[in-house]
Formats: sequence, C-alpha cells, structure tokens
Amino acid sequence: MHTKHSTEAVSTAMLECHGIRMSFGGIPVLKGVSLVLEPGTVTALAGENGAGKSTLMKIASGQYKPDEGTVEVRGEHLHAGDIQAAHRLGVAIVPQELASIPEMTVYENLFVGRELRSPVGLLNRGAMIRQAREYLKPFGLEIDPTVRMGSLPVGIRQIIEIVKATSRGAKVLLLDEPTSAIAEQEVGRLYSVVRSLRDQGVAMLFTTHKMEEIRAMADRVIVLRDGNLVEDKPLQQLSDDDIVEAMIGRELEDMFPEIGTPQDEVALTVEDLVIGDGTAPVSFSVRRGEILGLAGLVGAGRTELMESIFGMRRAPAGSVAVGNRKVALGNPAAAIAAKIALVPEDRKGAGAVLSMSVLDNASLPRIKSFTNAGWINNRKRSGSIGDIMKSMNLKSRGLGQTMETLSGGNQQKVVFGRWLTGPVDVLLLDEPTRGVDVGARSEIYRIIVDLARQGMAVVMASSDMPEILSLSHRALVMRGLGVAGELSKAELLEPSAQDKIFRLASGLEASTKKDIENNDN
Repeated sequence: MHTKHSTEAVSTAMLECHGIRMSFGGIPVLKGVSLVLEPGTVTALAGENGAGKSTLMKIASGQYKPDEGTVEVRGEHLHAGDIQAAHRLGVAIVPQELASIPEMTVYENLFVGRELRSPVGLLNRGAMIRQAREYLKPFGLEIDPTVRMGSLPVGIRQIIEIVKATSRGAKVLLLDEPTSAIAEQEVGRLYSVVRSLRDQGVAMLFTTHKMEEIRAMADRVIVLRDGNLVEDKPLQQLSDDDIVEAMIGRELEDMFPEIGTPQDEVALTVEDLVIGDGTAPVSFSVRRGEILGLAGLVGAGRTELMESIFGMRRAPAGSVAVGNRKVALGNPAAAIAAKIALVPEDRKGAGAVLSMSVLDNASLPRIKSFTNAGWINNRKRSGSIGDIMKSMNLKSRGLGQTMETLSGGNQQKVVFGRWLTGPVDVLLLDEPTRGVDVGARSEIYRIIVDLARQGMAVVMASSDMPEILSLSHRALVMRGLGVAGELSKAELLEPSAQDKIFRLASGLEASTKKDIENNDN
C-alpha cells in the first residue's frame, strides 16, 4: 500500500500526483495513483509491461491529460496536457525513444527553440558553441558541440538530452527505461550522471524492470500493478524478491512450474555438427518431453547451433535427424517439414513483423495450410489461431491488433503460438524471455513446460541462469562454438551448479583440469 509521507516531506515536494485516473478505449490504465517526488531523491517506478508506468510519466510531464486527478510541481498546479507549462515549471522527460534531432549538431539540439541571437537578430553560433561546452563539462562529456548528433552513440545522445533538460532549469527529471537502448559500457556513465544530479537537488523518477538498475540508482521504489500503486518504500526496506512479488502479485516460488518426466523416445539427434570453421563438432540427442538447456557466454555459439539445426545457417559438416528421418542441412523449409520450429532471439527483427496484425503474424509459418487454390480461408485461419492464442492466454484487443502495440511478453506468445497451428516435434527457443517482464515470464515458462509434457523435445538457449537451472532436465555449456561440458538434472540442483557453469563457459574448468594433469606428471 502507499506509504504516507510526513507533512514536512510533502511541503518540500518537487512533484506530487494526486488520485490520477486514466483510461484508453474504456480500459482503465491508472486507477487513482498518488505519489510524491522529493528534492535530491531518485525513485524507481517498477511494474510489468502494461502496469501504467509510461502513462503516469506522460501525465506527470504534461503530455497527457488524466481523466481524474491533479499534478503539482513545487506547490504550483500543472495544467493537464500542457507540456510547455511543465517545462516552465521545471519538469522534463527523457523518453525511451530519444527526441533528439540526428541531423542537427549537438549545440543546435541543446538550444533548439531558445537559440541565442546577436543584437541584430542573427544566430550567435559562437556563443551557443561556447555555452554548450560549459553545459557538457559537468557531465564529463568532452565532445565537440559541432558534431552531428546522429553520429554519437545512443548513450551519449541520451545524456545530452539530460543536459538539455537541466540547462533549461529542470528540477524534476523523468527517465523512461533509461538503459534499454544503450551499450553496457555506457550504463556506468548514466549512473554517474544520475548520482550527480541527485546531489544537486534534482528529483528523478525512472522506469525499469531491471533489478540491477534499481539497486544502482534508486533511493525509493514505487511499484504499479494493473494500474494500482501497490508499493512505495525506501529501497533499503525492500529485497529483490519483495519488489518482484509486488510486481507480479504472487510468491516468487511460483515462477517456475514443475517440469515433467521425459519419454524414452529420442526426438532430435545431432551428430558431429560443425557450426564454425575449425571448431569441434557438436553431438547430442534430446528425448520427447525433455528440455535441454544451452548455457554459455555471449558468442559461445548457442544461436549458431540453433540456426544450424533449423537450416538458417549452413553447417560445413554433420547431420540432424528428427526421429529416424534425416533433415537436409541449410534448408529451413526441410526443417519445418520435419516438424522443427524456431523461436529466434531477435523477436522484433527476425521473429515478428511488428506492423502486421496478430492474425497475420501467427499465420506466417503455415500460411499454406490456410489457403485453398491461392485463396486464404479466413474463417479457418481465425478459428485455429484464435484457439491457440486463447490457450496461450494472449492479452490483446483481438486478432486484428498490430504486434507493435502488444507488450513484449504478448509478442513472444504470438511468436510461440504461431507454430502450434501444426505439428511440432522439436522446439528451438533462443532466449525465450529476453525483453519480457517478470510477470509474463512465468506464463512463458508454463507454456514451455506444457509443450514438453505434450511430447515436444525442447532445446532452450538462455543467458538467464535461473531459467537454465529450473527448467532444464539437462544442460550443455557452450564455449567457442563447441560443447565445453554437460550437467545432469542432479548437478543442476546442486548449490555449486552456477559456479560450475561459469567455469566451463569461461574455460576455467578446462584450465584447472590441465593444471592438475600437468602437476600429476
């Protein structure tokens, strides 16, 4: 429940939201949310996709007018839906999709709409360039203000957007998924900027569903669930499990369903498959009902292995068989005919056409089964796909809704479900929950386990260690486009499993064995 703030805290508040309610198309998105941002604090706004985080941000920044409720900035009422008024009061938002103008220079972006001019009205570019350098200096950005914005890394452009906001006097800064598009090496710079602004008394609110970001930046945590504010506490009073359970509304132990027992029949056999020039061949088999995990570091070869099995990547040597039937290598059509399905890592780039509807996306792999003499049988298609999406518990407005308007978890359900309109014996999953919030993950885990129970052989590559440890019957650890080791279910349940996987993935286990052998000699 919402924590009551002291009278003193409220009187010094930088921004207050009172009883915010908002609906879209008759569907409630925010249900009476109230919050307070205090000077010199960083507040994490956590919640699943669709919980109402971005909508609340847009209301607080003057972009949206709520159905009910008010926003006050330093005690002054913010006229709803007036973004310019929000700017004047010192509220700025840095959206997930950056609003910078790539074709313009850094200094032009910093001064857009408030250009410095000479006494006769001409643009004073020299003054703007000099002032831009002064603005950038405290943020550790030693870049030329005359370079084109689009030539800079996304992380630098994001910080320049923050510089622009603070140079205009922003005292309330709203950051929507601030690390979603920036490289890992740039995240530390962002953390430093946030801490510096906090020390200057700026109140910040940022959305995220990454626990490491919350721990690195936040003083307080607010959790939204289904449009309601369900938690508001100082970070030190909350464990990671507390935050996740507030987000999903149930105990964390319920996240992973119990896996079934594999059958004796072998569904997939991979023999001496070479997935890279000069690399060791890969051999393994997977039984019906078995979930084989693929662990390893980035670049270890998990994606390459999946793509080779599915035929997207031509393997120089080796064989793949489903049951007793060999599958032609380098031929996705042959793999599909052999009842192999692939859910790729890059859902948005390779797994779905975001501008198309749920119905059209779900039809893609098996469109021939819904056509007759070149005509699509829409009744048959809608009936079959509708039943599948219902079984997947897809949350959508209907099969006509475009993919780009679905949450990441629901997009993934469509990419899963589209294969189930026909028979599948082998299901290849490459990072099945990447970009999916914690609540939707549990539903995807249930889907994976249910499909295995139905007799599918599942090969699942994942960088999420709990997924490997909890969902796999066995796990192969990959390194250098080959298999570095294998762990049984019993070994995966041991406390040392994670350490052993890391050692195999990084080559430490192999080095240790060689050292022991050398010492014995």
